[in-house]
Amino acid sequence: MELRRLGNTGPLISRLALGAMTFGQEADEPASFAILDAFVEAGGTLIDTADVYADGRSEEIVGRWLRERPGLRDGLVIATKARFPVTGQPGAGLSRDYLQRALEASLRRLGLDRIDVYQAHGPDPRVPLDEFAQFVGEALDAGKIAHSGLSNFTGWQVALAHAGCARRGIAPPVSLQPQYSLLVREPEWELLPAVESLGMGTMVWGPLGAGWLTGKYRRGQGLPSDSRLGDDPDRGLEAVSRRGTERTWHIVETLLEVADQHGLTPAQTALAWVMDRPGVTAALVGARTAEQLRQSLTAADLHLDPAATERLDAVSAPPTPDYPYAFIAEISATH
Repeated sequence: MELRRLGNTGPLISRLALGAMTFGQEADEPASFAILDAFVEAGGTLIDTADVYADGRSEEIVGRWLRERPGLRDGLVIATKARFPVTGQPGAGLSRDYLQRALEASLRRLGLDRIDVYQAHGPDPRVPLDEFAQFVGEALDAGKIAHSGLSNFTGWQVALAHAGCARRGIAPPVSLQPQYSLLVREPEWELLPAVESLGMGTMVWGPLGAGWLTGKYRRGQGLPSDSRLGDDPDRGLEAVSRRGTERTWHIVETLLEVADQHGLTPAQTALAWVMDRPGVTAALVGARTAEQLRQSLTAADLHLDPAATERLDAVSAPPTPDYPYAFIAEISATH
């Protein structure tokens, strides 16, 4: 599998990366082990989890899998995140004290001495980002993390966090983990340009639009009983009431046509598109079963031709707000 550098100074990671959010809830331990085995067999290297996933059980499962396969650790990049409440960890947020405790807990659950990419899982308006920088410096000096990263931050927050580390002489975050897909292209307005300009990389989540870009949902048809929305149509960001718009259906139907014309599945096509977008280092995919993951892994080395890319670009382009983005683009082009 193709490897890419995560930003200017981060580790080499696989173009397709594994998200472990399903572990301990939608995938039990044997299923999670099978998913992890399939991922490394295909040449994948980055495994991303978080302390809040299944209330710590995802990290524990990854940790037990690593202990049973000790020869694999050196070839893998293990990433996790902290910010949100976890049982037994009071005071959730981005305070230095909380992150120190959360890091120690993640190290115990994962059975590691060091986490390769330790990420702030979201902003905390109660805590200055300089405090996050202080924590990062101490964790780096202690050898408990190799790199820091951010997830679900705005462009200005990314810039502040990066600058806070630079002022202290601390290695800045190497990555941002935003949502990005054919259905969610708004990160192109500020997030992706920000991380590129700062020499950071990205590992984007939701590249399949939480199942909307797999072809399993069709206009005017019922929801499959074995799908996430079949279980709960109002589930989170992918809820039918939230995402089942005319724009979404137009994108999905165009994706189906492009995939069919190229002899690919919709999921392969959507993943190939997102992995080749400017500013994208890797796409994170999750799975309930090893077979489901193997279907995604078939896209790991795919690249779409220019005509297919242009058609998907055109159908998925979001309407640009007149201000500030459209206005600034206009005045920037003035000579």
